[in-house]
Amino acid sequence: MAEPEQNPEHFLELIRRSKRGKFKIYIGMSAGVGKTYRMLQEMQVLYKNGVDIKIGYIETHNRKETSDLLVGLPEIPRRKLFYKGKELEEMDLQAIINLHPEIVLVDELAHSNIEGSKNEKRWQDVMDILEAGINVISAVNIQHIESLNKEIKEITGIEVTERIPDKVLYAADEVVNIDLTADELIARLKEGKIYDKAKIETALQNFFKVEKILQLREFALREVTMQVERKIETEVPRNIAVRHEKFLACISSNDENAKMIIRKTARLAAYYNSKWFVLYVQTNRENADNIGLALQRHLINNFKTATELGAEVIKVKSENIAKAIMETAEQKEVTTICIGKPHLSLYRIIVSTSIFNQLLKKMSASDIDLIILS
Repeated sequence: MAEPEQNPEHFLELIRRSKRGKFKIYIGMSAGVGKTYRMLQEMQVLYKNGVDIKIGYIETHNRKETSDLLVGLPEIPRRKLFYKGKELEEMDLQAIINLHPEIVLVDELAHSNIEGSKNEKRWQDVMDILEAGINVISAVNIQHIESLNKEIKEITGIEVTERIPDKVLYAADEVVNIDLTADELIARLKEGKIYDKAKIETALQNFFKVEKILQLREFALREVTMQVERKIETEVPRNIAVRHEKFLACISSNDENAKMIIRKTARLAAYYNSKWFVLYVQTNRENADNIGLALQRHLINNFKTATELGAEVIKVKSENIAKAIMETAEQKEVTTICIGKPHLSLYRIIVSTSIFNQLLKKMSASDIDLIILS
């Protein structure tokens, strides 16, 4: 049977993908697991086999065994910038694009660029390199993934400020987990292979505790599993029709709860490799004249976070929140609606309306699931 005709946009997308560089990410549960070491090992093998490779940016952290692997590998000189009276170095994005090697290594994917650079973040530089048709090998720690920010802070007690949107991982053609047991990682730390000896004891008392390492390790393993499932979903032919999940995250101007709902829905969408939306229903009580500037600013930031995590943000003005949710779910063919747990103001507004039961009935008739996040 002939395949259905594809539209011109689909054809253009296929052309774009064919010209885009391939993207490989090494991911690990923490510093010191050996991501940079493994990348350099791979680059040495490629170089010895005649592949046109270049080091775009590398950070060895003065680890001898890692630095030794740099010998013989061609490296693109970094560009020098003056910032606040100091001469600093950054990866030279334009030089990489001009030289156009077959493969470039770009370390420290979550790095924030110096003010005055073309892009704010290094992951954005990598997207530019890929669009130029250059293949990229890079690395990142699991604690730098945007949607895991809150969980990471709860585990480690540290607010990670340099983060990458989940969509960067989803853009990767291959994600490789560099895995060590907690005991192996702690042994490397004690041997001085991760930090200077003066920092070892402090690290053991803080980040490098077995219970913390195990939780971070679980996150890293889960991320790679999700990546494999995404590839199966998109690349393995299916002979039977499957339900394509679509998630709708419903938020209010309550900043902390909105952040939680957005991040948890992002993880669900990532797991199912599905499209998702963030819906904000603005009632008269929440228009610009009735809520403070701080709340407005938080709301805008949450929209930005949702967009970076891959969501389509929908803003609707209505006095009937439940009806707006139902109509949006129907229009976007949503399969799962995500809201906050019962004590949230959004939930109270919904259940206080007579249309809530109608919403539940409509969801049931349309085979829509409801998830209450906490």
